[in-house]
Order: sequence, then structure tokens, then C-alpha cells
Amino acid sequence: MQRWLARLVGGHAVARAQAQADLAESRLRDAIDAIPEGVVFLDSEGRYILWNRRYAEIYHRSADLFRPGARLIDTLREGVRRGDYPDAVGREAEWLAAREAKLATATGERHEQQVADGRWLMIEERRTSDGGVIGLRVDITEMKRQAEALEQALAHAEAAHRAKAEFLSDMSHELRTPLNGVLGLAQALDATDLGPDQRALVSEIRAAGRQLDRLVNGLLDYGGVDLAPDDHPVRAVPDRPLRVLAADDNPTNRKVLELMLEAAGVEVVTVENGFEAVEAWRVGGFDAVLMDLRMPVTDGLSAIRAIRSEERALGRPRTPAVVLSANTSAEDRAATAAAGADGHIAKPIRVEALFAALDAALYPPQAAQAL
Repeated sequence: MQRWLARLVGGHAVARAQAQADLAESRLRDAIDAIPEGVVFLDSEGRYILWNRRYAEIYHRSADLFRPGARLIDTLREGVRRGDYPDAVGREAEWLAAREAKLATATGERHEQQVADGRWLMIEERRTSDGGVIGLRVDITEMKRQAEALEQALAHAEAAHRAKAEFLSDMSHELRTPLNGVLGLAQALDATDLGPDQRALVSEIRAAGRQLDRLVNGLLDYGGVDLAPDDHPVRAVPDRPLRVLAADDNPTNRKVLELMLEAAGVEVVTVENGFEAVEAWRVGGFDAVLMDLRMPVTDGLSAIRAIRSEERALGRPRTPAVVLSANTSAEDRAATAAAGADGHIAKPIRVEALFAALDAALYPPQAAQAL
């Protein structure tokens, strides 16, 4: 009787324990199913133990293969055969080997995976205390889409910025080149013997030109073009005679330079492009070079680089070079300095700015200190 009672009590205890275990497992499954990300538990051999509803939804094309005791790598292998993983196409063995290696280490390192319907998943797998693996799957498709949209927006913004910069650079050149001619010729004319009425007309021309120059500067400054000042403290015009080579494709600008420099006793040789400038420089005898940037055949920067290269190769003394350009952005100034120019002044050219730049190029501070 006692034995029977003991068996009865023991049986009830086992039943209660089993019921409690079933209840705990049910609650665990409910809790795991409530997690919005895909979750999977594997044993130490990489076999399925438990997974939640979201995991099955994410891998709905392979969900028919999920069962306790089945190996995850075998499921992946069948998924590759079915075409569930676009990245594996054409490199199936390599893809599976890499995936199996990540599963074997399970360090928690995150990686991305694309599935056949175009969605992107973030995968994270970590070892459990008993040697198994807990895996997390997060759908990051929307995040990837937003990142791609942001990248495209940034690319469009950069393209628009470059287009604006190029447009403003072109505008600067097209507006300042003729303006340089007008102001330069008026300034040269003002230095000649004129009657009162003629001088008044020249004064009005110069005033109108200065106003137009301010308007151009304001427009380009509003558009973001750097209009760094090109004024320098002016020393006297060197007493010794100078011979200067000037390159500019605009005949009016060449005439302006001739008038400005010859009025100060400077001998000027003018050419129309960078190629002619290099050829003339090779003949020698120039104390300085004045170089426009935008010229046909060979541009100003290429001409300066060619001169500097030959100076180094042939051991020739350095010829000071000053850029005269309607393009005055920080990028333009940096480019001229990198090419080997000793100065950069903006068009329209002012006499004081021109001679200040020549003075600074011919007599740099370190040279003055040495004297």
C-alpha cells in the first residue's frame, strides 16, 4: 500500500513538474515570438533548437526546412540551390564556406546578407555558455534604402556645387576680362596730356568701370566665389630696368599691360598663349613672367609648370611668375601656388596691385633680409 501511494505521489510530482516545464517552455516561446527581430538558437553542432515566428517570416522561402535537429548549414546549402541568396550566385561553394566559417566562430561580429526578394538583413551570432549559438536577424532594408537615397542626394549636391563653381568661374572670366580692358585703357588714357573736358569724360569712364567692378564682385561674392584682396604694400618701382614677358589671349588686355608697364619704364614682350610664353622664356632675358590662366593651346598653369620643370632639370635660375586672372577663388589661388606661381592678382588689374605683385615676386621677404 505504501509503495503504491509513493508511486502515486511520485507520479503526480512528475506530472506537475512536466506541466510546469511545458508552461515555462510555452512562455519562453511566447516571449521569443514577441521579439520583433528574428531569433534562432542552435546547439554546439549548429543544429536548430528553437526559433521565433519572425525568423521564419524573414526566411519564408526556407521555413519548410526548419526542424529541431536539422543543421543550419544544410538549410543554407539548400537555400543556395534554390537561389535564395543573390550574393552566392556563381560562387556557391565560396559563399557557403565563408558563411560556415562565420557560424563556427560566432564572435558577435555583424555582417549583412541579401535575400532573394531584395531585402537586406543584418546578422549577428554569438556563442552561448554551453557552446551553442544564438543568432539575431534584423531587416535593414529601409535603412539601406535611406542610406542610398542620402548618398544620391549628397552626390547631386556635390555635382550642383561643382556646376555652380564652374559657372561662377566662367562668369568671372567673361565679365572681368573686358572690364580689365576698359579700366586699364581708361587709367592709361588718364595719364596722358588731356584737356579738361576729355579728362572729365575719362574720369566718368573710370568711375562707371569701378562701379561695374563692385557690382561684379558683389555678384560673385553672393555666389560664394572667394574674392580675396590682392593689394600689397607698394614699395617704389625698382630703379633698375625690367624686362617682363606677358601672356594673355585677349589683345586689349595685352595692350593694357603694355601701357601700364611701359609707363614705368618696363620693357614688355607679349604673347598670346602659354605655349608661346614657354618658347619665349626659353630664349631667356626676362626678369619676370605675367601669366593669364585661360588661354588656348597651352593654359597658364601648364606653362608655369613647364617653366619650373625646365628650371629644375637644366639648373636655370628661377624666373618670378605672377598670375593675372579673372578667376580668384581660393581653389584657383591654391592651384597657381601649387603650379609654382609667386603671386596671383585679380582682373580688372590696378596699377598699384600689378607693381605690388611684381615687387613681392622679385624681392621676396627672405631675399630682402639677405640684402
